[in-house]
Amino acid sequence: MTKPVITRFAPSPTGFLHIGGARTALFNWLLARSLGGKMLLRIEDTDRARSTDEAVDALLDGLTWLGLDWDGEPISQFSRADRHREVVDELLAKGEAYPCYATPEELTEMREKARAEKRPPRYDGRWRDRDPAEAPEGVKPVIRIKSPQDGETVVNDLVQGEVRFPNADLDDLVLLRSDGSPTYMLAVVVDDHDMDVSHIVRGDDHLTNAARQTIIFNAMGWNVPEMAHIPLIYGADGAKLSKRHGAIGAEAYRAMGYLPDALRNYLVRLSWSHGDEEFFTQAQLDELFSLDSVGKSPARFDFAKLENMNGHYIRAADDADLAARLQGLLPEVEGGSWFSERWNDTRHAQLVEAMPGLKERAKTLLDLLEGARFLFVERPLNMEEKAAALLGEDAQERLAMLLPDLQKIETWSVETVEDAVRVFAKANELKLGQIAQPIRAATTGKTQSPGVFDVMAVLGKEECIARLQDQAT
Repeated sequence: MTKPVITRFAPSPTGFLHIGGARTALFNWLLARSLGGKMLLRIEDTDRARSTDEAVDALLDGLTWLGLDWDGEPISQFSRADRHREVVDELLAKGEAYPCYATPEELTEMREKARAEKRPPRYDGRWRDRDPAEAPEGVKPVIRIKSPQDGETVVNDLVQGEVRFPNADLDDLVLLRSDGSPTYMLAVVVDDHDMDVSHIVRGDDHLTNAARQTIIFNAMGWNVPEMAHIPLIYGADGAKLSKRHGAIGAEAYRAMGYLPDALRNYLVRLSWSHGDEEFFTQAQLDELFSLDSVGKSPARFDFAKLENMNGHYIRAADDADLAARLQGLLPEVEGGSWFSERWNDTRHAQLVEAMPGLKERAKTLLDLLEGARFLFVERPLNMEEKAAALLGEDAQERLAMLLPDLQKIETWSVETVEDAVRVFAKANELKLGQIAQPIRAATTGKTQSPGVFDVMAVLGKEECIARLQDQAT
């Protein structure tokens, strides 16, 4: 019987779901979906100083916003400490682990000696085969694994290929600290075994950990899960990813106006490809995603490419859905309260109506929001400097001359207002821009907006004419 595919995302709760963690979660999620399996969520909260309920909530919130659901309840690694210690007892009984009474001073001496001899610092195994009866009084030991001293530990990685580690470079790592608390290396192995994890997908900075953890799996006689170590994400300039490159939490991308579908599509393209295709539906990803198509080279995070992809998703999105997303985003964005105070059913309906024009240029939801500001401002409008410059004496006279023609319109629509403006321009031997630009300035306070006739139609006859009257002579 084929073993079911079970992946896991196992973040440490540092307060947010950073972009590298989001991609790791996405790859685990897609692998599970593509193979008809499950993705489990394990919170590696053994660092109690940094692990708070708020940090865990932030992680869960980020995953939920991205649409990355998991199977079952999140598992707390800290809550399983008794099970981790139980496994150490088994290793001790099997002779695969031993108590080490080396003092902090001795460990420091080992490190300094290794540094002087220009070799990697490693524990020298002095308590490996020593009689515990020789232990100094009052010293609580750590428990170390008995790593193989000869040969190699081989990791057959689904992305990196076969990677060999000389066992001479892998010292007897600590399983239990002197206070009895389990180490990360031990806890990960026990949890992956007990959760029946079949595939471990994580960043390639864990590749050395893979060798060390393989030793623990082997010592317990457990099957080693399939491993896939995906390349890290760097900035567009090739430097290690930092906050200026985009190493910020998922909630920050939400507040910057990115759509979760767009961010998922962008993240999956960091190290994974399917020909030259850029855009994928979820159904396509479920069918096409495979670790075979994950490259080894570091990916580069580029905000410009993400913005372009986000703009594509905005243009393809349903207008009513975008309006609802904008309203939901207001509590998270600077100046959002200004819009909230003015939001009502009428303006919401106007926003949906204006959306086709608004989303043509928008790359983020914040662009949409700013573009829609003309719907929420109150008369008299505050003019941008360039807009005010378009409303000189000649422009004001033209607006005054146009108003009677607009007031005669019985059915106010894009077509009827455009027809009236074009007829006016032709009758007065004006280029369309000579009247359209002042209309845009007078109705929005800006020089850029959706199509001017769309703006007039969305504002409605009464409001549009009132705004034009404010600027006409």
